[in-house]
Amino acid sequence: MRILRALTVIGLIASAVSSVPAATGPLMKAAALQQYGGPEVLKLQEVPRPEPKDDEVLVRVIAAGVNPVDTYVRQGRLSERSLDKQPMIIGYDIAGVVEKTGARITKFKAGDAVYAYLPIMRGGGYAEFAIAKEGEMSLKPKNIDFEKAAAVPLAATTAWQALIDEAKIDKGQTVLIHGGSGGVGHFAIQIAKACGAKVIATASTANQDLLKQLGVDQPIDYTTTKFQNVVKDVDVVLNCVRADTLPASYGIVKKGGAIVSITGDPDPAECEKHALRCSGVMAHPDANVLDELRKLIEANKITPIVSQTSPLADAAKAHQQIETRHTRGKIVLRVGDEPGR
Repeated sequence: MRILRALTVIGLIASAVSSVPAATGPLMKAAALQQYGGPEVLKLQEVPRPEPKDDEVLVRVIAAGVNPVDTYVRQGRLSERSLDKQPMIIGYDIAGVVEKTGARITKFKAGDAVYAYLPIMRGGGYAEFAIAKEGEMSLKPKNIDFEKAAAVPLAATTAWQALIDEAKIDKGQTVLIHGGSGGVGHFAIQIAKACGAKVIATASTANQDLLKQLGVDQPIDYTTTKFQNVVKDVDVVLNCVRADTLPASYGIVKKGGAIVSITGDPDPAECEKHALRCSGVMAHPDANVLDELRKLIEANKITPIVSQTSPLADAAKAHQQIETRHTRGKIVLRVGDEPGR
């Protein structure tokens, strides 16, 4: 996710991971880290349970999504400051049940099933309980389980903000999505289709079936075909993979079209040369977007793809998989039992 550009924005704050309060009281299990490093630094341990402030909601986490950004934070790439001695908790996608609300909370009550996109500055998702604010959460879509709901917030919000807010896609337009089988990409395909756009998407040979399942109009196997040889005059390019796909993308977009990248800023000179609207996107929590995504999910226009679920104790293994950069859809951690079980 726009991690490297984020260095200048949030890289100087130590709260890139959620600091566990040094307080006595109820404990909870969390996959926490004492130091930056490889996946092995994530260890299941007991830590103090957070207490919501007046403008906060305490969520009992049922499932937590795993994203590439999680690994960057774990490695210390979002902060130049060392961790303190307290264990810290990462994780930015959660789905669960409201346990307790602060005095100023009006939209949610105890017992509500919710999903949330926690900001990078706080995190805290890899735990039995997490803090969220009203502007970061929405009611969970009724027609999917908690594991699928936990796959949605960060990746789908990124896709929405890139396509809807930045590219401003419209019905009848043609969109090329680089990396259509990944976390952001598979949501982007479905959002674009829901907007009435024609979708072209790239993926490896193994994921061509997924592209077809998602309704892609023109699937491209990037291992055998150069997209620039078979694509031209698109309205929008969304880059969800490494930035080295950008040089060949400028020439296939219509004049006045848009290129949006979540992994590196497009080249301003090339954008000007081809008369394109270009931007790099770093997503941010937005409850209104989660509301819109919930409506599309409940209308069966978006279906989260979860390729792997693991118990919270196996968070390190989940990080090993996400670091391959070849994850199909999303990876989710099972944290707690669903209501009624």
